[in-house]
Amino acid sequence: MTLTEELALVGDIGGTNARLALVKAGEVRPSAVEILPCSEYENLDAAVVDYLRRAGVDHVTKACLAVASPVRGGQVRMTNNHWRFTIEDTRQQFDWREFKVINDFTAMALGVLHVKPEHQTRICGGSGDPARAKLVIGPGTGLGVSGLVPIRDGWVPLMTEGGHVDFAPVDDREMAILRILRARFGRVSVERILCGQGLLNLYQAHAEIDGVAAPLNSPELITAAALEASDPLARGALRHFCEMLGRVAGNAALTIGALGGVYICGGIVPRFVEFLAESNFRTAFEDKGRMRPLMQSTPVFVVTEPYTGLLGAAEALVNTEV
Repeated sequence: MTLTEELALVGDIGGTNARLALVKAGEVRPSAVEILPCSEYENLDAAVVDYLRRAGVDHVTKACLAVASPVRGGQVRMTNNHWRFTIEDTRQQFDWREFKVINDFTAMALGVLHVKPEHQTRICGGSGDPARAKLVIGPGTGLGVSGLVPIRDGWVPLMTEGGHVDFAPVDDREMAILRILRARFGRVSVERILCGQGLLNLYQAHAEIDGVAAPLNSPELITAAALEASDPLARGALRHFCEMLGRVAGNAALTIGALGGVYICGGIVPRFVEFLAESNFRTAFEDKGRMRPLMQSTPVFVVTEPYTGLLGAAEALVNTEV
């Protein structure tokens, strides 16, 4: 296509892949979505050039990229791939009028605002209060935690490192898990359990406590075995993972007053929504003593939209609070 109307480039860039798309002025729905392996490009600019060629577009007027890395002083150094770039230099290189770079989970939070109902599966809770803050949380490569705070004309995303709060055990088995993980890592955050590698850590800790073998060596294999009910250890570990996610999500929801709802995103949980719903997630989420009625009224959803980050990058282009 040729540039017949104002277009913007949006992207969601992780350690392995870069998801790139186009959006029309004033819209958030992405088109011409491409998933490009980061390893095949020397840097961001090469990927952008190739993407625009694939999309048949000569030029876009602005861009917003969500990146799985810190953004400091206009410099971006990707955490889990070799890409490095300077925001202003890149803007000038492509003659973009505006170039925003935001954290990937900030984009996830903003994207939730545009996820259609058919991509939201309710797990528990009542009607809540749509005018109150929303919590966005998601296990993936790490544990992302963000939120949306309402203002008069929209929403402000919270940029947090909530995945790095302390793991707080609640029973003897969890105390044993803490001892095992502390011997490996020193300080133990909830992210040491509630992410892909964390599920493997949890599985191996359960095996050590029970004195049994732990033959599975990846979160994908553990999840598959748990869902197939072919490995009791894997099934128990995944159930415990869901329970702890419920407890941590409940704590975060109380912290920010998320009566507007809890939205579970990321690449892990959408793979086992039914398992989550049948686990002790709800019990753990609601088990907050005198605050139980508040938790019971708070709706919890799993977001199954595959391009939530792209929706959020598009929202960030027009959201003046980002």
